[in-house]
Amino acid sequence: MKNCININLKKNELVMRIQEDASYENIIDSLKKKLPELRKLYKDDKTPIRVSGKILKNKEIDELQDMIKQEIDVDIEFDTPKTFGLAGIKKTFNQEIAVSETKFHRGSLRSGQKMEVEGSIVIMGDVNSGAEIMALDNIIVLGNLRGLAHAGAKGNKQAIIAAEVFDSVQVRIANVVKEIDRDEEPLHKNSYIYIHDDKIVIE
Repeated sequence: MKNCININLKKNELVMRIQEDASYENIIDSLKKKLPELRKLYKDDKTPIRVSGKILKNKEIDELQDMIKQEIDVDIEFDTPKTFGLAGIKKTFNQEIAVSETKFHRGSLRSGQKMEVEGSIVIMGDVNSGAEIMALDNIIVLGNLRGLAHAGAKGNKQAIIAAEVFDSVQVRIANVVKEIDRDEEPLHKNSYIYIHDDKIVIE
């Protein structure tokens, strides 16, 4: 397996950059090889580590952090946000989402319910007004989408939203938000929502 982690020692931090197209298995393998070198480099040093590059899932962030901490006791910061949504997005990116880990949810989301998914989600029901669904990748609603949907919720502009009936007043993909005036916009049936030229398009 090729090395997918580059390490640069800067003035007051060590930057560990992960190649954006690297598989998680390759990242783990590369990190295992790099850690003995890093341990020698550190000794009594406390230079913080910043992990940049590939956008990671929260579970992956936790696992990589644990691996590094077992070898070196320093502060580790990840450029990948752990929180979903607009506030957490530090940078946007384009990542192919045709192959994505997909979760299926049977039933509708009621007002006040919030769901966050690390991957794609298929809702076999409605997302009612006042409900919120956020996904790292795609959102597919096999019913009415009236609540808030935020696809690519860590910054992926390739993510899409699809709904049998789209009847929401706002939709978000990555850091792009579209407000919808219900008096002017018709109800969209079998809708497909994506980003084109940094704008959200509803077809």
